[in-house]
Amino acid sequence: MTLMDSLLVSMTGLAVVFLVLILVSLLIMLQSLVIGYFMAHKNKLDSVKTNAIDTRYILAKEETVNIMEGPEIISEGRSAGELKLLGVDEKTAAMIMAIVSDESQIPLCELQFKMIKAID
Repeated sequence: MTLMDSLLVSMTGLAVVFLVLILVSLLIMLQSLVIGYFMAHKNKLDSVKTNAIDTRYILAKEETVNIMEGPEIISEGRSAGELKLLGVDEKTAAMIMAIVSDESQIPLCELQFKMIKAID
């Protein structure tokens, strides 16, 4: 084998390695785009489901839930104002707030409850 033949084999090997690396990189980018599309679609479905849950609670409890947006979100466990309890004890109200938070997948510190009323 001459020097030119060995250089030709080496260059062919390097070209194949770089070509495979480029193909793997393109495959990863394509996979990232596909997964990103499905995650966005899943998040959209989750938000529709959350809105349906919130609407059900609002219709059943006459506007008991108000989701805060933006920088007004309460942090550090502080109260977001007054909560009116009409015919409901504190233990039941706490259970309702925990259920709403769990079902809507919204942290309790981001929810603002104004009134919880017992429906006879």
